[in-house]
Amino acid sequence: MYYGNIKNYDVANGLGVRVTLFVSGCRNHCEGCFQPETWDFKYGKSFTKQTGQELLDMLKPDYIAGFTCLGGEPFEPENQEVLAGLFRKIKETYPEKTIWCYTGYRWGEDLAEGGSKYTEYTDSMLKDIDVLVDGRFILEEKDISLHFRGSRNQRILNPKTGEILDV
Repeated sequence: MYYGNIKNYDVANGLGVRVTLFVSGCRNHCEGCFQPETWDFKYGKSFTKQTGQELLDMLKPDYIAGFTCLGGEPFEPENQEVLAGLFRKIKETYPEKTIWCYTGYRWGEDLAEGGSKYTEYTDSMLKDIDVLVDGRFILEEKDISLHFRGSRNQRILNPKTGEILDV
């Protein structure tokens, strides 16, 4: 897996101060995407064990509320094995910190068993994610007044229940 960027003090992609990983690779190619360079699966740097340890170290301070993963597309099958392991390690190390994840795919459809992006790692990822923002970015539904999402069709969910969250 490759990644395009890491932010160790991010306040735009979830509640509180967060560590954010922007993974590479996306087949959605949404019109108006804010990071089209991350569509390329080989964009940026290779994610290594050292990268994972650096993320864990960044999460250590008490003022860091949690971790956010976006892209690119975290739920592309090529990214899921690495991210499932990373999410599990974050939850084991920092159970009090939240994991947010952004995806252009739909919970209950694409990410459900039998869905187009379901793999042997999908359930593990969803189990460790506290907040899932799902749905493609749709330029015609862009709304800059929305919190933590770019277009009105996107949902902020509890991925364990599918409940829409009010954050």
